[in-house]
Amino acid sequence: MEYGMEYWTFFVRWLHVLCGVMWIGLLWYFNFVQTPTVPTIPDELKPAIPKHIMPVALLYFRWAAVGTLIFGLLLAWMNGYIGDALAIGLTSGSARDATIGIGMWMGIIMAFNVWYIIWPNQQKVIGLVECSADDKPKAARAAALASRTNTMLSIPMLYAMVSAQNM
Repeated sequence: MEYGMEYWTFFVRWLHVLCGVMWIGLLWYFNFVQTPTVPTIPDELKPAIPKHIMPVALLYFRWAAVGTLIFGLLLAWMNGYIGDALAIGLTSGSARDATIGIGMWMGIIMAFNVWYIIWPNQQKVIGLVECSADDKPKAARAAALASRTNTMLSIPMLYAMVSAQNM
């Protein structure tokens, strides 16, 4: 049995969606479940979060971001619209290219935030990187703001990605 381009395009789309579900699912978990719940956890249980839960959750979070980005860009290339989408439709005049391009750029910004703002600051917060006691709250705030920014970007990004498939 030979697999044609249609199969591989479908398979890459499936990997893109799979990684995206993991990434956005963890993003929403952090912002809608963990952040508001942590203050209510008894003090004796709180050490489990940075020592056991956060390192694993952040591992899946950051690599799901990379997978989503790579498979999304690969999918756009396989379908022949990567340049027009990254140019947000300015080169093709296509509303579809503009819409998916806006979603792609939001995803790129979000992935950048994960790797260059959230992850470096979370490493300080959970103790993987040494920092002063004064720097920990600053790192936590920077990570939280970038994470909340990603949460707000995720809603129009998802809308753009899904709606572009229906144009």
